[in-house]
Amino acid sequence: MKILPLLPLVGLLAACTVGPDYAGPPATASDAAARGRFVRASDPAFTPAPGLARWWETLNDPTLTALVDDALAHNPSIDQAQARIREAMARITQQRSGQLPGVSANGTYIHAEVPGIDLDGSGNSGGGSQGDGGGSTSLQFYNLGLNVGWEADIFGGGRRGIEQTRRTAEARFADLADAQVSLSAQVAQAYVSLRDVQQRIRLNQQSTALQQRQLALTRQRFDAGTASTLDVERLQTALETSEAQAVPLGAQRDEYLGQIAILTGRAPGALDATLSTVVPVPLPPAQVPVGDPAMLIASRPDIRSAERQLAAATAGIGVSKARELPAVRFLGLLGLGGTSPGDIFDLGKLTALGAPTLSWSFLDFGKARAATHVSEAQRDQAEAGYRQSVLQALQEAETSLSRFGNLRVQLGNLARAEASAARAATLNDQRVRAGTSATIDQLDIERQRLSAAIAVAQAKAQLTNSYIAVQKSLGLGWTPPRPEGDGAAR
Repeated sequence: MKILPLLPLVGLLAACTVGPDYAGPPATASDAAARGRFVRASDPAFTPAPGLARWWETLNDPTLTALVDDALAHNPSIDQAQARIREAMARITQQRSGQLPGVSANGTYIHAEVPGIDLDGSGNSGGGSQGDGGGSTSLQFYNLGLNVGWEADIFGGGRRGIEQTRRTAEARFADLADAQVSLSAQVAQAYVSLRDVQQRIRLNQQSTALQQRQLALTRQRFDAGTASTLDVERLQTALETSEAQAVPLGAQRDEYLGQIAILTGRAPGALDATLSTVVPVPLPPAQVPVGDPAMLIASRPDIRSAERQLAAATAGIGVSKARELPAVRFLGLLGLGGTSPGDIFDLGKLTALGAPTLSWSFLDFGKARAATHVSEAQRDQAEAGYRQSVLQALQEAETSLSRFGNLRVQLGNLARAEASAARAATLNDQRVRAGTSATIDQLDIERQRLSAAIAVAQAKAQLTNSYIAVQKSLGLGWTPPRPEGDGAAR
């Protein structure tokens, strides 16, 4: 059978690709992008310049920078995301290979005992064994050949499948970037929280020491008859309360140490010695670049992932539509063989077979059409998911910007209160030295100064953590990977 005349027709049909072409993400939150700025970015610290990918370096803490880099290199979540990328890339290769003809080699030996066959027309079984119940023929067949199979992608279902897989791979690249964003923020927040609790442990120890001195002086006054039992009990209660409040701080410190170790791919306790030295909480820069909503939509990897998933779901419609239409397959066989082993080396015994087949499940009672409806619904879900991702990202950004601005104001107020408490302690110390104020009053003023210092330390940690939240909400903390073949993020 001649199949070559069919090839031009198949090629012409193969130029068709069913299903909708992806036209890009839907317009959403257009008013936010058109406005050109964030609503809550009124604080003078915010600038419209784009932020830095390695934003943690702006905190000027070498230990933090090393920890984040270590986590990005060794955290299992990054390894998982990278493995998903390799899986997606391998699927692209797998589907592309499926578009090519499949060739397999085979060797066949057949031995059969066939009863009652007259091979030479002489009325006997042609040399087979004869018995009272009739004759039989012994048949042997040897063959060595190649089998070829190919399904023509007439309506582009295969091409749509490759497109769908490629878009899914691009979403996996975005998922990796999203994992990097989340991980860098987690490490930084755990590190800041650790430094905060270490500072508070030290300040609480100083405050407790002052309370102990106050209690000792009050007991001396009680023994001298110048203080009451109530004064002693009141200070004793305050001291025990402070000591009780300090106990959970040790547990929090150990929790953050373990969290940082796990985030960097280590066992809990591995970083205890490295991070045992108490250092101040790193502070954000005076100017914080935040860009604008359009930059956020373009840079946040979770939005990029949602957009790529929408593109993949759109291609999936074409895959389903192609299954509603006829399919053409070509089967071919080329072999040497015969009834003796030597026939497989005899070119005169060459056998060639070509068999094009057409199949079309047009009586599937709507099964294929229903599958297309499923794909269309999945596309609609992906589109809604994309819009939701954009809105959620804008909400997170506005919330984090508002919180950062308000915490800056709070820190300024607390810093002024701490400065005032420090001046009061200095002035009263001069009075103590002059003999016009009691030492116990000075201790109480010193304790108030320490309370103000503790409040400032907590406010600094809250401000830095809110700065980290701003960077995370803007989708910073990742850099575009180098393309490695089709499917790389572009």
